[in-house]
Amino acid sequence: MNASTLVRSINCCCLLLLVLAASGCATNPVTKKTELAFVSEQQEISMGAKQYLQNQQSAGGKFILDPALAAYVNEVGQKLVKVSDRPNLPFEFVIINDSVPNAWALPGGKLALNRGLLTELKSEAELAAVLAHEIVHAAARHGASAVERGTLLSAGAAVISVLTADNRAADLIDVATQGGAMLLNFRFGREHELEADRYGMDYMVRAGYDPQAAVELQETFVRLSGDKKPNWLEGMFATHPPSQERVDANRAKAAGMPAGLFRGEDVYRQKLAFLSKTRPAYAAHDEGRKLLEKQPAQALAQADQALKLEPREAMFHALRGDALRKLDRNAEAEREYDEALKRNDAYYAHYLNRGLIRQRLGNKAGAQSDLEHANKLLPTAAAHYLLGNLAQGAGNPAKAIGHYKLAAGAESEVGRRAGAALLRLDLPRNPGNYLQVETVADSQGNLGLRVTNRSPLPVARLRVTGAVPAAGFQREYELPGTLKPGQSAVVAMGVRLADFKVGLNQVRGQVRSAEAIE
Repeated sequence: MNASTLVRSINCCCLLLLVLAASGCATNPVTKKTELAFVSEQQEISMGAKQYLQNQQSAGGKFILDPALAAYVNEVGQKLVKVSDRPNLPFEFVIINDSVPNAWALPGGKLALNRGLLTELKSEAELAAVLAHEIVHAAARHGASAVERGTLLSAGAAVISVLTADNRAADLIDVATQGGAMLLNFRFGREHELEADRYGMDYMVRAGYDPQAAVELQETFVRLSGDKKPNWLEGMFATHPPSQERVDANRAKAAGMPAGLFRGEDVYRQKLAFLSKTRPAYAAHDEGRKLLEKQPAQALAQADQALKLEPREAMFHALRGDALRKLDRNAEAEREYDEALKRNDAYYAHYLNRGLIRQRLGNKAGAQSDLEHANKLLPTAAAHYLLGNLAQGAGNPAKAIGHYKLAAGAESEVGRRAGAALLRLDLPRNPGNYLQVETVADSQGNLGLRVTNRSPLPVARLRVTGAVPAAGFQREYELPGTLKPGQSAVVAMGVRLADFKVGLNQVRGQVRSAEAIE
């Protein structure tokens, strides 16, 4: 790239960033501050809607045993939505079936809170404090602004790309809409947390709730973080870090707000009656989960205890199935997954685990059906890996490769296995994607082919072709032994460069065939 082209490229990219920033400024609907905003409201809604169901699945699935409680949470949430700064967003509220106390918000008003958080609250006002906080995250575009910041970083990367390759920047709005996956694990920063607390208290008062409940809630969070409660540390504290600063800010704000508003301790206790009654059953389940890996028999006993207390809960049958599977009692495990699905046929893990058991039991058609159903609810590396195995066993390597490619992206043992299976299938078909061939010559001009294994597995039965097209020369060679990952070996071509009166750059090498081995 010459100097003038370089300057033009820098100017174009800088202009792109300036235009993007200038055209994307807007007033935040909550804070009323002017800020960068080039993700539209429709894109916000679309991002949240696309991820909402899968995010629910990955978080534990919906809690379905107490529809009245779900309706109550939605009722409180909609009261707050009506007095929010963006009441026209399609807000939704669901309860997630998980004992870890947590709550989260996606762009466009898709909110959730865990069953375990509800059991820690003491009043409807505290529930309103949690929901109002999450509503602000959505209304104030906190998730969308994270995507926008990521998009600006992408624009900066495009500048570097132009400097090195003279190519064109990608469409930045496309980057924004595709960047929604960032939001699933997004941790809001200090400024966003303080904003959600502050404006959430305004929403509480507008809806008639005592703002002091928000102070008490943060005091509880700080106390629990000091006690280092494990379930809190992996839940609320991971995504909504508490601090004395937040307590002090809430206390100062509450001091200037109306007092004596609705708290609702009694009504909250009534609405939580089912969860309070069944809390020991879920505690037994959670203990069983901890025991499952090393003590499956004890985990089975905990599942039995949970089912004795609440036989309608699908996840208790699923734990029983998992324990029986660990004990190699596969037929019994399949029956437990059947029972789980009878009670909740909208949760991916029940299909995934039954698919695994059915594969073990030789029911390939049933396994494939279950695994495909699981992937419709939540695509996972495990399901794709097992479907790849089934496709390979059915003599469909192309379909197997497709599943293995999807599974191999996971940073897990399943991902590693899928990557190895993919390599064993794909390397013989596309050896050039994994093995590098370079032409070399020694001091006497003897030609050779240096082959380097760029794959993560050893490779054997390597055959390569050496050619000098200008001289009409071509010959095939075999490398003896095994080439380990990262290892190189040179095979002599048996001819000299002087024999052809050409330069080394006119000698060609290509992998003809190879096999990956364990």
